Amino acid sequence: MTQRTIVITGASDGIGAAAARTLAKAGEKVVVVGRSAEKTRALAKEIDADYFVTDFADLAQVRTLAAQLKSDYPRIDVLVNNAGGIMGKRTLTVDGNEATFQINHLAPFLLTTLLMDTLAASNAKVINTSSAANGFGKLDLFDLTAEHSYSVNRAYGTGKLANILFTSELHRRFHERGITTAAFHPGVVRTNFAAESASPWRHAYKTILNRFMLTPDQGADTMLWLINGTAGTDWISGAYYAKRALAKANKQAYDAVLARELWDKSEELVKPA
Repeated sequence: MTQRTIVITGASDGIGAAAARTLAKAGEKVVVVGRSAEKTRALAKEIDADYFVTDFADLAQVRTLAAQLKSDYPRIDVLVNNAGGIMGKRTLTVDGNEATFQINHLAPFLLTTLLMDTLAASNAKVINTSSAANGFGKLDLFDLTAEHSYSVNRAYGTGKLANILFTSELHRRFHERGITTAAFHPGVVRTNFAAESASPWRHAYKTILNRFMLTPDQGADTMLWLINGTAGTDWISGAYYAKRALAKANKQAYDAVLARELWDKSEELVKPA
């Protein structure tokens, strides 16, 4: 097997860390990216991987990360955009974007587009972690900062909906250059997810319901299936999956015009001030 270079964001904990461990054990060159310096460094040491510490609430850090990755890795076979989360009350980032939308969508959008030349030259896969919560989302291109209609769950759902729209438009724009891409729902996983939010979901992760949730290894299964499978044979590029099967998403996820407009709007929002 030819060793692949696989970059995983949100890899310091949860399904990102579980996938990183599995891939490193299989002999892949794994590059882990996380927000927590302590956790990211510890995982990298454990699996003998390279690592970068980046906070997706700051797009300048995302640009620095992209520059470092391009410099250090002339070939990137797989980019897993796994970083994300559900936040508390509505807050704006240093870039002026609603934090949930930036961390879940704009930051991975920026990272992917900045790496596009490297990814295309590598015939890379881009795997985006979405969620069944996309069903709670409602994308309004005229209110992407959620100034007029904010709720914790809707903001998270909209970010996860944006992941699916980004996936389909990424396929449309770049599949002829060799890019294949998919979004997926990992399931309800037993992690620190929602711990810092004001969402009722945070209570479920601390109660008896916790025992019925998936382990991080179980939650990473579809991610690993997409990473190790072949687009066009095992899965369809540009599609959304759950439990290794095509899954139904929010009806807005199938709006090709909205996907194009979101891409164009995202490009505007990530431009340096």
